[in-house]
Amino acid sequence: MYDTAILIGRFEPVHNGHLALLRRALDSARQTIVVMGSAWQVRSPKNPFTWQERAAMLCDALPEADRARLHVLPVRDYYNEARWVQAVRASVAQQVPADARIGLVGHFKDATSSYLSAFPGWTLIPMERQGSIDATTIRDAYFGATPATATAALAPLADQIPASTLTALGTFAQQTEYTTLQEEWRVLRAHRQSWAHAPYPPVFVTVDAVLRCRNQVLLIRRAHAPGKGQLAVPGGFIEQRETLWQSCLRELAEETHCAVSEAQLRSALQSVAVFDHPDRSQRGRTITHAHYFDLGDMPLPAVQADDDALQAQWVPVAQLTALEDRFFEDHFHMLDHFLGLTQGR
Repeated sequence: MYDTAILIGRFEPVHNGHLALLRRALDSARQTIVVMGSAWQVRSPKNPFTWQERAAMLCDALPEADRARLHVLPVRDYYNEARWVQAVRASVAQQVPADARIGLVGHFKDATSSYLSAFPGWTLIPMERQGSIDATTIRDAYFGATPATATAALAPLADQIPASTLTALGTFAQQTEYTTLQEEWRVLRAHRQSWAHAPYPPVFVTVDAVLRCRNQVLLIRRAHAPGKGQLAVPGGFIEQRETLWQSCLRELAEETHCAVSEAQLRSALQSVAVFDHPDRSQRGRTITHAHYFDLGDMPLPAVQADDDALQAQWVPVAQLTALEDRFFEDHFHMLDHFLGLTQGR
């Protein structure tokens, strides 16, 4: 018997395979900690539910006595495994004594399960996969339906989904967020189908501009799906006859009409960082090159939204952490990389 059993997952949404792992954790230890991944992510077809909604699905599927032994720890996606592992360990350390005997419940289903090997000192409690269901299948059936037909669309999968999850999905389908996510799901599906017959999966290359001035950052609000209405830094796909630098300048100009010359930007360039986590974009394997500029204390350049931007605005750095759950893809973490937004949090 362990002092604490750890179960790590996203649970988007909770299904019977998740519950089997959770049952194993509860049977193996005095208390169970669920590390809830993708916390504070903006809603998307891959991450449609807040961590609180997913925690409620888990708890509602358990008897009252087991709920008392369950603690949910939300952890953000850092798109950096070493930093994520450090955050998980730090969060767990706040809940258990240093000498606690800890077990980690899980099974190696594919490359995404490699994290199970990243916690030396925690004993792996292996478990075979339970059933054939996965959350992606549920989400595709769910978002391929309509508010009126969502329950019927899930009926063929209902025997593999807890009643608490089915109830939550039925309720959510009546909210405006559901139809917004449906549009996102359709756009992403069409995008992936457009290159489905390529001889091998393509790798997309993009650029982004993190522009700082007077301790404010230039952000856009995206005009189209995916990410319609979400905050982002200016950027986009590189074109065939462009260098990364040329693409960065073009995207910045097209989306914001930022009144800064190329010479000023070249002088203000502090660094370029590559963001290449395999899961950073739902559009496919997308590697971006983020250019970080600091214009110092010069007057804020005039900006005007255009092209793929619905709005362009200067936002104080001090306000960014409160906006974390409104950012497109990993753009908050891009800002965090350059500005240290989550240090000490």
